[in-house]
Amino acid sequence: MLVGYSSSSSEEEEEDSEAAAATQCQSCSPKKKEKEGFPMPKKAKMEECVSKTRLPLPECLQTMFPDEEDPQTEDSSLHGGRIRTFKHERGNWATYVYFPYHPEEEFEELLEELLSAAASHSVDLTAQEEFHLSLSQTVVLRHHWIQPFMQSLRAGLTHCKRFVCSAGRLRVYCNAERTRTFLSMEVLTGHAQLLDLVRVIDQTLTEFQLETFYKDPSFHVSLAWCVGDLTEELKEITKELQSLVDERDDGPFLLNLDVAELRCRTGNKTFRFPLET
Repeated sequence: MLVGYSSSSSEEEEEDSEAAAATQCQSCSPKKKEKEGFPMPKKAKMEECVSKTRLPLPECLQTMFPDEEDPQTEDSSLHGGRIRTFKHERGNWATYVYFPYHPEEEFEELLEELLSAAASHSVDLTAQEEFHLSLSQTVVLRHHWIQPFMQSLRAGLTHCKRFVCSAGRLRVYCNAERTRTFLSMEVLTGHAQLLDLVRVIDQTLTEFQLETFYKDPSFHVSLAWCVGDLTEELKEITKELQSLVDERDDGPFLLNLDVAELRCRTGNKTFRFPLET
């Protein structure tokens, strides 16, 4: 391929090309009035021509980097009817502190019975995908806060010791937005040790000016949920459901939690904090 380069010494060719460009510009837009009797400079005419004849940005490029998330990601039908409690924004990471519960076979059998009994009263519950006990509210961390936040949390938990707590009393909860209702199992033992952990976690949250945990927390493990505020409907059948928990072949069921490792989930990352034995 041959590529032609213009010569810097050919002034006549340069003047001819500028004249042609100016003529094209005049044909596509009205000629500006001469200022104070002086003709418009060639350079100004060229800039006007370029601005007038600039092609629009293709639509495919305009939509390549959208300012907001795809609206489909906010479609509750794609998330089992669940609705975000706060809008997703790039650089914001939903964050909470918890420790996990790994279900046993007996727990899974009980959960199936609870869901079936609720369904017989026209309350359709969906089992949690994973089970845990929360020690903080869900807060929003900026991406550049993540590492210092985890370092502060780890330093505060350095001398916290491992312990065991148990849950066995069913209780109904509804989120603040009244968009989801939960059937949960409330903690019966280990409440004081859990409060000690919350105080440590609250110190880190306060350091980053984030909302702390509830003043009088009711520690619990959520078992199942449904869309909307069905608090009254679930409360009406709680006594019947509790009998399924208490009247087991081997006695009342207790959900035992070995608090050996706290976790902090932020976005799609999980940080682990082992406690002292």
